[in-house]
Formats: sequence, C-alpha cells, structure tokens
Amino acid sequence: MSDTEGDQGPKSTFSTYMAEGDQLFHKGEYVKAIESYSTALIIQPDDKNCLVCRSKCYVKMGDPDNALSDAEASLKEDREFFKGLYQKAEALYTMGDFEFALVFYHRGQKLRPELQEFRLGIQKAQEAIDNSVGSPSSVKLENKGDLSFFYKAADGRGSTVKTVRPTGVIQPVRRETRQQNQRTAKQLLGELYRDKEYLEKLLEDEDLVKSKMRGGSRLQDVIVNCITYLDTRTEFWRQQKPIYARDRDRKLMQQKWNRSRQSPPSDPTRYVLRNLEEIDAALTAGNAESSLKKARGVLKSVQAWSEEVVPNKKEVLGNLHSCIGNALIDLGEMNKALDHHLKDLALARQCKLPDALSRALDNVGRVYARIGKFPQAIEAWEEKIPLAHGGLERTWLFHEIGRCYLELKRHLEARDYGARSLVAADEIADEKWQLNASVLVAQSDMVLGNFTSSVAHFEKALDRAKVLQDDPAREAIQKALREAKQRL
Repeated sequence: MSDTEGDQGPKSTFSTYMAEGDQLFHKGEYVKAIESYSTALIIQPDDKNCLVCRSKCYVKMGDPDNALSDAEASLKEDREFFKGLYQKAEALYTMGDFEFALVFYHRGQKLRPELQEFRLGIQKAQEAIDNSVGSPSSVKLENKGDLSFFYKAADGRGSTVKTVRPTGVIQPVRRETRQQNQRTAKQLLGELYRDKEYLEKLLEDEDLVKSKMRGGSRLQDVIVNCITYLDTRTEFWRQQKPIYARDRDRKLMQQKWNRSRQSPPSDPTRYVLRNLEEIDAALTAGNAESSLKKARGVLKSVQAWSEEVVPNKKEVLGNLHSCIGNALIDLGEMNKALDHHLKDLALARQCKLPDALSRALDNVGRVYARIGKFPQAIEAWEEKIPLAHGGLERTWLFHEIGRCYLELKRHLEARDYGARSLVAADEIADEKWQLNASVLVAQSDMVLGNFTSSVAHFEKALDRAKVLQDDPAREAIQKALREAKQRL
C-alpha cells in the first residue's frame, strides 16, 4: 500500500499510511513499516509524529544514525516536543552515546515528569555508564605498588606524565592477555565469533581476496568491512556490559535475591512496567523463549504480592498472562497459549476493563482459528466487535470472522462479513484490505451462484493487486476470475 506509481504520488491518505505503518511496526515488519511512514511523509513531510515512528523502526533495525536523523527532524520546529526528545535519547543510547542520551532523558523528564519512559531511560542510561566506566560504589581502590615511574616533565613547560620502563624496551602483548581478549570476544559475539574466525582465514587466501564481485567491489574490502563491523559490535557490547561486570552483577543480584526472596521492590509499579517493556521487546525481536521466561518469572513474583503492594494486581496478572500466551503462540504451543489467554479473559471480565477484554477476545479468537476451532473463534471475535476501535481494526475483524464462516461452509454469513469488511476498508481507503475483503465476497458469491457479483468483486480485487504490485495475489485472482467467468 505504501507503493507509488510514477509521478502520481501516494494513492491514499496520510492517516491511512500512518495506520498501516503502526500495524506493521507492531507485527515486527520494520522494513515495510518504514516504507509506509516514508510514503506518509511524502504527503506531510514535516509531521513530527510520523518522523518519531520511523525513527523507532530504525532503532529496532539497528540503524541509529537514521533514527537520530529522524528524531532531530521531529524537533526542528518544536524543541520541547517530548516524543522527539525521548526518541533522540533512544537513538543516542543505541549508538552507545550513553552520556548524551542521559542528557535528553533528563530534559524530557523535566518537561513531562509524569511519564515512566523518561525515568526508565535515565535508569538504563546511568546503568550503562556505570557498566562502561565503573560505579563508585562497586569499585574499591587500594594504595599499592610503586608509583615512582611517574614524573613531570623536567623542562617545566607542562605537566605531561611519562612512563619509564625499567628495561627501556617495548614489552610485547602477553599471550595470556591475547587469550583473555579472545575469550571475551567469543563470549560477547557468541555464534558470530566463528564467522569472524572464518572471515579472518579468508583474508589469508591472497588469490581469493584479489578477486572482484559482480558489482565491481573487491572481495577483500567486503571481508574487511565485515570484520570491522564485528569488532565495533564487540567493543560496543564490552562497554555496555563488560564480562566482569556481568559476573559481578550476577553474584550481587543472587545475594540480594537470597536476602529478599519474598519482598517486593521499592517501586512495584516501576518494576512491572520495566519488565513488561523488556518482555514485549524480546518477543518483538523474535526471542520468544526469553520473553516467556521473563514473563513467567514476573508472574510468579506478582502472584506472591498483596493487593496493597499492587492495587491493580488483577490487571497486571492479565497483562502477564497475555504476554505468556503470545510467546507460546510463537513457539507453537497452542493449547498452553489458549489456557493463558483464557485466564487473561477471565481477569478482564472480573475487572470490567474494556481494553483488556478486547485484547483477550482478540487473542482467544486467534488461537481458536489457528487450531481449527472456527465456531469458538467466531464466538470470541463477534463478542469483540463492539469493542473494536478504528476502521482498520473493524476491517480486520470482519474479514477474519468471514474467513471462519467460509471454512465452515456457511457462505451467506461469510459473504455478509466480507461485505462489512469491504465497507470498512473503503472508509479508510485501505487498498490492501479492499483486496482481501473483495476476494472473500467473490469466493462466497461463487459458491452461492452469484456469478455476476463474483466476477465484479474479483475484478475489483485484481485492480487492487495491480496497484499494490502483489504478483502472487494477482495471479491467483486472475485464475479465480477466469473460473467465475466460465460459470457466468
């Protein structure tokens, strides 16, 4: 939908491209989300909210330079735009400029002290700085050794400190030090360390490195660039969390945990919010196992606390069950996922929270549809209809319900929901969902014997596929259209 044709420009509205970008971002499809946001910026080049959204995508993709550029552009007209300040801080943090990031986290908190994001940003930036240069509270200085080899310049022109080596020769790097550096790099790079070793071996092949690739680039330059990138990442990770600091912190945390296993943190709300962000970030990055492990740990902790400690305990538990369920879906454990989403649904009903109820019904329907229990999926999603917000959500919801009815061979209901989805898609001028809804209506009409209507909707879907340059969809629709015309 974010495509443009020739000089005609974007085919839809700014808000539609923004909505599509938001949807793609939440799905983790950051490249496509950037395309949608970029198309939206063609329509409104200086929209600061859109610039912030695109900056978030660049951060997720590990491109902090472009992220910083968009964040700064969002602040061009309004230097106190708090979303832009936060995103600039996030980009700087991703670049490893923790001190500058801390400055902008503080600046944002001064403007919007009620927002948790800035407080959490200050905390993580400060922790990163401590891990890079050392925290005064965790470093013990000792007065040992002979300092006589330091002296000031004798000519009095400055206070340059020089080092006098007893032997007067440059000492080679000790083999133990090299081995330690290799072990550290191996721990930081993980599986990438083998790739680095392989690339270094390739450089020893003189005939190979002299050759050129199809694009004209020298293979040697490509290999060197890859090794340089891995070295840069190693140093960044070393600064952000050195190996010794990880071991030290692990021991300190274990001691602290043993002392206060049943005690809640000093600020439970902050603890929960920070962990929910980390759980969501892990799942978005594709690390479902890590997300699941953390969510289960936090769930166990919150369950042990009283409602005096966490006044909205049931709401928090519902959120955690939802996170666990989503991670289990990604891991393919559908029955366990359904159990947690049903628990989320029960808690949402108890607390009478519309947004939580909508979320839970959405997820329950999703699991039922994935395991082929279409009547149960329809029941959950039809209950969600009054809670749906915005045209995009209604379009998706009507389409999915219609698909379930189609699977059950209840073609009248399938056509009805397909038509409702098409109306909602037309209202927001979303060509992708216009295509999907038109196909659903056309397929239902075909079975019902409404061949004229079926042909008309297949032709409409075909037009949308051409605009979207979706070749697989175009070929499938053309085949179905030929069949519908033959029956007509």
